[in-house]
Amino acid sequence: MATFGQADDLRGAEFVDADLRGARFVGADLTDVVMRGVDVLGAEIDSPWLFDGDRGLRVNGINVAPFVDAELNRQFPGREQRRAGDPAGLRAAWEVVEGAWARVLERVAAMPDGTVDKSVDGEWSFAQTLRHLVHATDVWLGRAILEREQPFHPIGVSYDEKPSLTDNPSYAEVLEVRAGRVAMVRDFLGTVTPEDLATVRKNPHNPEIHVTTLHCLHTILEEEWEHQRYAVRDLDTIEG
Repeated sequence: MATFGQADDLRGAEFVDADLRGARFVGADLTDVVMRGVDVLGAEIDSPWLFDGDRGLRVNGINVAPFVDAELNRQFPGREQRRAGDPAGLRAAWEVVEGAWARVLERVAAMPDGTVDKSVDGEWSFAQTLRHLVHATDVWLGRAILEREQPFHPIGVSYDEKPSLTDNPSYAEVLEVRAGRVAMVRDFLGTVTPEDLATVRKNPHNPEIHVTTLHCLHTILEEEWEHQRYAVRDLDTIEG
């Protein structure tokens, strides 16, 4: 099977009558890709950035992004609050996030031993997903908002990190650190003011770009809901 990576420049490539059945695109940039007369039955697209901007995703001439967004809100009640713009709304949004994750944790606790370390299709295990959320909190609250010089807990997993499934801390430790980060967000939101939300901070991934504290909090909420979606998807697969 042919494999293409970063060294292969496929921009503007044209595939005519090509058989791409079973092909897998991971981390690929498919912006402005045009598909005409294609058979996409059974195809699956997962794009966490689908709702960024207003360009959306068009299928048979219809922008399906709003429908996908609405359906995700139905499946994950409270997700629609992730773009709250005032302190009270953000506190309510975070309370919903905490409740949603509590239910997922209860579900996992009732599943067979070892479930938290199972990987589906090479994705992060459940424990690794929680570790990534630790890192995301450290990036956007610890580094960006609180401007701490060293905000990172060693248990955290960054976006592009692929930790070994055999080189993990205990699940109990993961839960403890994760609970601490959840509380850290809760405590910050407990005292945040409208003026705080408008405060400008450096983008932790590119210090030359400036963002507001509200933007950072929205990013944290997006991370929480997206990774809960991934976790639930994989738990469904494991149970099935």
